[in-house]
Amino acid sequence: MIHQTDVVVIGAGPVGLFSVFECGMLRLKCHMIDALDMIGGQCAALYPEKPIYDIPAYPEILGADLIKNLEKQISPFSPVYHLNQQVVELKEVEGDTHRWHVTTSKGTKIEARAVIIAAGVGAFGPNRPPLDNLEQFEGTSVHYYVASREAFRDKKIVIAGGGDSAVDWVISLQEVAKSVAVVHRRAKFRAAPDSERKLNELAKEGKIDLVIPYQLAGLEGQDGQLSHVIVESLDGDVRKLETDILLPFFGLSMNLGPIADWGLGLEHHHIAVDPATAGTNRTGIYAIGDIATYPNKLKLILTGFAEAAQAAHAIRKFIYPEEVMHFEYSTTKGVPLAE
Repeated sequence: MIHQTDVVVIGAGPVGLFSVFECGMLRLKCHMIDALDMIGGQCAALYPEKPIYDIPAYPEILGADLIKNLEKQISPFSPVYHLNQQVVELKEVEGDTHRWHVTTSKGTKIEARAVIIAAGVGAFGPNRPPLDNLEQFEGTSVHYYVASREAFRDKKIVIAGGGDSAVDWVISLQEVAKSVAVVHRRAKFRAAPDSERKLNELAKEGKIDLVIPYQLAGLEGQDGQLSHVIVESLDGDVRKLETDILLPFFGLSMNLGPIADWGLGLEHHHIAVDPATAGTNRTGIYAIGDIATYPNKLKLILTGFAEAAQAAHAIRKFIYPEEVMHFEYSTTKGVPLAE
């Protein structure tokens, strides 16, 4: 069986989900493919309880709630989900340069008139710190994601890292943890200015311990349970931090997988696109969200939402070049019902 649709969306993270809404508003039907067994991408798999602060009209929203809202928003358009499978082949339909054939790792076959790649960073996994005996503590005392904040209530926590994830979780977890220590190799953090300000305020109030400039040097404990994290400064000063939990936030390693073989003009593991249309170097294929790059690109969810709208309108024009479409705001035309 070969499914027929207007658009295949590869990647069911927040940006991919919103592209279904934008396509639906233009009466384009979508099938979605994702390697995870759930929709939501990193928001659902890695950070469901992480607060997000830069979604318009939401001063604060949890990652899981954002995904629930997006799922509800696109439900009128009845997208078809193909989850827990990866695209292994993408090729033009023979004799038709305006149609693409997609095959997944489960043998699902889809023909579409356009493809939107919203694959984020591709297949992802944590960057693990190079520590001896790290494996014996993983999953019990060492965690790379926070699925439930309550799991860390009344725990002594060491968080390592200096980016947004590390700083955001320090701010959040200090509300429930017994203690939180932050290990970073320099005094300056790579986080949003307001988040860094909150971090420094918490340190001044004695609610967290800033362990800087230090870096992870070793682990102590037994039977999978940490007792101490050993840290060392660049000058050789060594400290032992009593802890129950270590959260190393050193970013994600990315693997584009088969996407790298699709001839899409990669630039440093990203797909170069025309910022006006989100179009790639291959006609009918578009890329949005973190995987897409162009001059002065901002890696923000709201940027990806705008790219989703641009891609949808470009696809509508590509599929129906002879049709004159008059742009209307959603407040004027409402949400069209699925056909």
